[in-house]
Amino acid sequence: MAPSPLSPLRKALRPYRSVFVVYDRNVEAWARQIAALRPGAPLFALTADEAHKTPETALDICRWLLVQGADRKALLLAVGGGITTDLAGFAACIYKRGIHYANVPTTLLAQVDAGLGGKTGANLDGYKNMVGVIRQPEFVCILPGTLETLPDRAFRSGVAELLKTFLIGDAAAYEKAVALLRKGRPAPDDPELGGLIRRAAAIKQAIVDCDEQERGRRRVLNLGHTYAHALEWYQQTHRCADPLTHGEAVAVGLVCAARLSERLGLAQEGLARRIEDDLRACGLPTALPCPEEALEEAVRKDKKAEGDQVCFVLLRSIGHVVLKKL
Repeated sequence: MAPSPLSPLRKALRPYRSVFVVYDRNVEAWARQIAALRPGAPLFALTADEAHKTPETALDICRWLLVQGADRKALLLAVGGGITTDLAGFAACIYKRGIHYANVPTTLLAQVDAGLGGKTGANLDGYKNMVGVIRQPEFVCILPGTLETLPDRAFRSGVAELLKTFLIGDAAAYEKAVALLRKGRPAPDDPELGGLIRRAAAIKQAIVDCDEQERGRRRVLNLGHTYAHALEWYQQTHRCADPLTHGEAVAVGLVCAARLSERLGLAQEGLARRIEDDLRACGLPTALPCPEEALEEAVRKDKKAEGDQVCFVLLRSIGHVVLKKL
């Protein structure tokens, strides 16, 4: 008989006396299966969108933990995408000055990026991730079957972060990923997809391990995100009817970063067009939905801003990035 896909998670939960599960409403069936590994584990449902990614939601989780009687040895288990893992991790960091937390990322974006690395936090007044703590989770358990829950648009959102990671550190994996994803959406158990997810996670973890607090090298993981976060601020403050997802905004940001790299003479001409063509072939948007100057206020308030300068991540070539203050 084949082992249960939840067997690794069951083993990981054994050391913890009490487990509390915070989950995205979109993956309730998975969350209940996971909670059943520890009968009686309480569950807290989140509306996982940018409008609810606020300090108040994190405090609601803390209030719930207090009512449930969670002590400092409790484990808060996040089941969902990046918004869920960010909020639950932030709540765990501030509740009783810190309890254990762990992640079960259920989106491609969270499996290759947001659920890894220990960044937790919330938005503040529409600005992305302005409050938060960096603290590593106890563990991250990736369950391939959870990708079945994703609508196609959400899956493609994760594709943007997958390709971003390879643009930073692995040209060969970038080529493989584009070739696979041009064909359409792979099955969750596709071995090639699984290998790419593992490779992206390994690249990110290696960068985090050498610079956990993001004082140097870890900043390269923000490739495409200066524009992406500004776009998300613009969309929220202008109440756009059909806003880009985070991954879609990152895709647009990658093209903007590549074009800026060419303008500054860091990258050869044609790199931006190639990346744009690859992203479009994978079903992602590549054009700014607003005038670039409309993003200036948000760029200046980016958490990577230092005085009158912003630290941009720019490309020299696929697999090779540099940090530059502008």
